[in-house]
Amino acid sequence: MRRTFINHLTELAKENKNIFLLVGDVGYNVVEKFENHFPDRFLNVGVAEQNMTSIAAGLASEGYHVFTYSIANFPTFRCAEQIRNDVDYHNLPVTVVSVGGGVGYGSLGYSHHAIQDYGLIRMMPNFKIASPGDLNEVIGVLNYLTSNPQPSYLRLGINNENKYTVNKKNIVPGKWYPLPSNKGREDVVLSTGTSLKWVMNNIERFKNKDIFTLPLWGIGEKKKQRAISRKFSSIITVEDHLYDCGFGSWLKESLNISGTNRSIQSLALPIEATNMVSSEENILKKMKIYN
Repeated sequence: MRRTFINHLTELAKENKNIFLLVGDVGYNVVEKFENHFPDRFLNVGVAEQNMTSIAAGLASEGYHVFTYSIANFPTFRCAEQIRNDVDYHNLPVTVVSVGGGVGYGSLGYSHHAIQDYGLIRMMPNFKIASPGDLNEVIGVLNYLTSNPQPSYLRLGINNENKYTVNKKNIVPGKWYPLPSNKGREDVVLSTGTSLKWVMNNIERFKNKDIFTLPLWGIGEKKKQRAISRKFSSIITVEDHLYDCGFGSWLKESLNISGTNRSIQSLALPIEATNMVSSEENILKKMKIYN
């Protein structure tokens, strides 16, 4: 996902002179393509993520669409105040890019687990969450974000180099996208982000269900979910995040359909995942259902 992101951002920046990339002393052997093409629109700020976010806000106030790039929690939780006050409050076109969403860096432990980041970002009123499930969706969400500059969060996997979805160049916020193998079933799985890889690796578990992805969402897309959900009898959401304040709880808040016969369950990481130091695959085996 990282290379697809950098490659496509570089191509977009050839036409869009306002794209600027800031990195927090990471991304070696990945970000150099952008740096070599646009040395005047690239800056390594060092291990200073809070400063990086404020610099991004300053550049954005002068007309740039700025991408800040770092690992997992560092451009999010470490910069929560700057995201809230400098970027979101002023509604500036800054895209916070987190690499290793979920437990992509699981072997490095809790400091690198990005399993509460949805909760932080989805409380920001102006932010759009872009959580692609495969390489096609990385390109699609980047096309949207650069065509609609705004406060946004792009959550990338570290090892997800697959293509499960159809190639969709234009992704609409709040829209559910079916996988090509869907058969029009009423029982569905709704995934966001890199958890799609886990779904596909456990496809037998979902063999009687259709699978959808939701790569662009946030506060502004809640109202759209009611009309979409009415098409289905049961929904299971899937995320590589804690259940509380995550994607599944966001959908349940959006629908608020108590008293109907529609079943909504959420597959998410348990709190015990915070204490796990292991591979992404091993940690995701701990996913459990929340009603």
